[in-house]
Amino acid sequence: MEIENLIKLIEKVSVSGLNTFCYKEDGVKIRMTKKQAKRSHAGYPEIETEIIADTISDIDVKTVVSPLVGIFYCAPAEDAEPYVTVGDTVRKGQVLAIVEAMKLMNEIESDYDGKITEILVKNGQTVEYGQPLFRIQ
Repeated sequence: MEIENLIKLIEKVSVSGLNTFCYKEDGVKIRMTKKQAKRSHAGYPEIETEIIADTISDIDVKTVVSPLVGIFYCAPAEDAEPYVTVGDTVRKGQVLAIVEAMKLMNEIESDYDGKITEILVKNGQTVEYGQPLFRIQ
């Protein structure tokens, strides 16, 4: 956000009836809270502004989707460890899971380098074409 727009935003919130205002854009969060007791030199209520740069922005999160309809398996066998768990670092091309379709086991590979932040389906669950399976940051 450009500084001129930020100043305009602060001025608008100052004269409004809002006590708290939050705004998020491009990984930056702005939170403004009015302190009703004090007045600034211009006669507006003082505003306490906090700008927070998020370490994780929505832009950084990628989604791996199912390329086919089938049954999702997180491990190569029932008694085996899962291919990945939340928090694991993965590389592009690394196997994340298997989707069984018509008795064929199809490996689901990562399209991205990064860290697994979320596994969106459960082991043994039926998945659809294009259904999100993993979130990778």
